[in-house]
Amino acid sequence: MDIKLNYVSKGKGDILILLHGNEENISYLKAQIDFFSKHYKVIAIDTRGHGKSLRGIKPLTYETLAEDLYDFFLEHKIKKASVLGFSDGGNIALIFAIHHSEMIDKLIVVGANLSLSGLKADAIKDMKKEYHDEKDVHRKEIIALMLNQKEIKKEELNSISCQTLIVVGDDDVIVKSHTEMIHQNIKNSELLILKGDHFIIYDDPNTFNKAAYDFMKI
Repeated sequence: MDIKLNYVSKGKGDILILLHGNEENISYLKAQIDFFSKHYKVIAIDTRGHGKSLRGIKPLTYETLAEDLYDFFLEHKIKKASVLGFSDGGNIALIFAIHHSEMIDKLIVVGANLSLSGLKADAIKDMKKEYHDEKDVHRKEIIALMLNQKEIKKEELNSISCQTLIVVGDDDVIVKSHTEMIHQNIKNSELLILKGDHFIIYDDPNTFNKAAYDFMKI
């Protein structure tokens, strides 16, 4: 890896990796860090170009960020861990799981999508406008991470063998049928639809954390 990823570690026991969403950082996951660190060793990571992690020289793609996660596992001698990813973090987690399912105990993806077409039309329109209007080069590249997403083929999901929980809000920006398709193509998966929008893990952390913890205990 051409950079070192910034991270925080809290708690003891089995490892749970937390991955934030687009334009976010570790601080957005405070409610999850505080809750899950009572039961696990939680490691929350700033992905490349986010928070205190440097941008580096590699292309900024979900594939690169998934490779970074693999390198992080190797660097920290993590043989197996559970992974919880929100939005972009969920996309990264899915790509990582496709290639390294044997390194994951439990997988939780929240508000993930396999392609830009998995988002509702209004969300795509707003994203494109935000990209067009943005003047800051770095922020523009971060937004482009979503717009230029390489499609994950649904057949690729068949290689994910770990127990998986797919979470989405009933008023999410992710198209309902898209989330159902992800669920249908991960053989050992459960689908959980919570009341709320795309940001349910922040807006109602108590409900989300309890549901995720119940799944982790299975």
